[in-house]
Amino acid sequence: MSNIAKEYIFPPSQAAMDEPNGLIATGGDLSPQRLLAAYRRGIFPWYQTPQPILWWTPDPRSVLLPCELHISRSLRKRLRQNSFELAVDTRFSDVMQLCGKIREKDPGTWIDGPMLAAYTELHQMGVAHSIEVFSDGELVGGLYGINLGRIFFGESMFSTRRDASKIALVGLTDIALRGKFPLIDCQVENDHLNSLGAKNISRLAFEEYLEHTTDVNACPDIWHLPVTSGALV
Repeated sequence: MSNIAKEYIFPPSQAAMDEPNGLIATGGDLSPQRLLAAYRRGIFPWYQTPQPILWWTPDPRSVLLPCELHISRSLRKRLRQNSFELAVDTRFSDVMQLCGKIREKDPGTWIDGPMLAAYTELHQMGVAHSIEVFSDGELVGGLYGINLGRIFFGESMFSTRRDASKIALVGLTDIALRGKFPLIDCQVENDHLNSLGAKNISRLAFEEYLEHTTDVNACPDIWHLPVTSGALV
């Protein structure tokens, strides 16, 4: 395990509260070192100001195996229309802010100033990435998350145009397949992701994935996508 992970110790996952989202710790900060140590353990921050920072490790864990992505007939048709443009890491902060704005009525996924600053710093370090979907030059969908080794930890997605967030996920899956990622972490189950092929696995099984993937060197040149959506099908 890396020195970063050793410097920021979290309780063992068995100490998480016995409820689905698995609250395991409170407090601390959002420093890059603490965040990276947390993600290597499958732990992520999820809170709403003025709460202290809350750290979670759900059981079960929602994941998407890239090879099991489900593209419906209507989504495949939408991709082939080539009406969306794609980009990677060109509007990271904007994607985060729009994820927060779309979900500002949902206390479970609020993205505040400290979260934006922390993940933007990780983005500048080359650890956090965003997928952007545009229509006529307007940012209409996207997602962001953390990449460690051969795992992508999805944080949030947004869409202001039908299917735009789904197209962002198709783009991420294309990257994951080229990078030989065994899975994409979706954190907590929801119907939107289930419709695209996400499924639940146990916390223990998820942690076993992490042991073999987070410190593996990934190909550095995978973070790019074709210019238009039609090339994804």
